Amino acid sequence: MRLSRVTDELVTLEAKRTRRSKGAVVESLAEEALRARRFPGIAFRGTDWNRRPWVIGTALDVWEVVAATRGFDSPQSAADATDLAEAHVRLALAYYEAFPQEIDDAIADNSRPLEQLRREYPAIDTLRAD
Repeated sequence: MRLSRVTDELVTLEAKRTRRSKGAVVESLAEEALRARRFPGIAFRGTDWNRRPWVIGTALDVWEVVAATRGFDSPQSAADATDLAEAHVRLALAYYEAFPQEIDDAIADNSRPLEQLRREYPAIDTLRAD
């Protein structure tokens, strides 16, 4: 596959900016584009090394919707109990069904105990609810 001149220039600039090969840049962009096409309403955000899917129309990453709606017996009951639309819940759950390890890893990463976070990030600011 040949890239157009403009696309090749953009990929070259992105490769330099992120210090990755052009092939790695094209591969990551293609993967995100294919996932977004497969799941309309999902987009990706975050740093180059921490891209994550989020549900368009909400401020939430997919893992946050999945974690928030666990324990409900249906997407409708989850939507009724939250500020989310049922379509957003269904979309997040459909993405989760396709990529469960990715979402489970994000939930686990966010669920680390405060003491572990303090060891990893010694300068972390914490609020205490006394």
